[in-house]
Amino acid sequence: MIMIVGRLVGWISVWFGVLFLIVATPPWIGWVFLPVLVYATFRAVLQLAYFRPSLHIRRVLQQYPWQLLTGVPRGRNKHLQAQEDEMWFEIPNPEKPEEQIPLLFLANMRTFWWMRRFGTSRTKPELKAQIDPLWFAGDPRFIAVVAATGRGGNTPKRLHLLYQRTATGRRGITPTDWNASPAALERARRAGAHVPDPSAKQ
Repeated sequence: MIMIVGRLVGWISVWFGVLFLIVATPPWIGWVFLPVLVYATFRAVLQLAYFRPSLHIRRVLQQYPWQLLTGVPRGRNKHLQAQEDEMWFEIPNPEKPEEQIPLLFLANMRTFWWMRRFGTSRTKPELKAQIDPLWFAGDPRFIAVVAATGRGGNTPKRLHLLYQRTATGRRGITPTDWNASPAALERARRAGAHVPDPSAKQ
């Protein structure tokens, strides 16, 4: 969040600086700075778009501790249990470890970095190794955060929010409980997921 705010302030400063140069210089020079002004506008708007996912990530991490998972199944082709054709991780159900639940990388601005590391036959092993082991926090039935391993192997980096479409609260999408316990439903609700009323299962 600090980085997002810092970058936003930086790009806004660049925008005003370039605007001053355009106004203060002859028109033929001002045209030279116009592409920089457009790019600074794009980057500032992009930083604003990162605020909401960052707040969701913060809520998830307040409810779930980090886990370091190794050998997590992943793929770039459509998962057999999913309707969408997206990249996915398979994470064990916390209440039924033998059940693997696919978590999809639904449309997002920051999936390209992960796509390069999910791998194909031509992907370099050192790229694949950057997301194995995988940092994970959350409940794969509802909402979660994944991250790569930072330098030194002791901290997560490249935090990314993942969620089940049924946990978004969007109109026309009915939430499901995945047969989760009332405590698991309440925890997921506090983490920001749209779930059925936990009291209904009591």
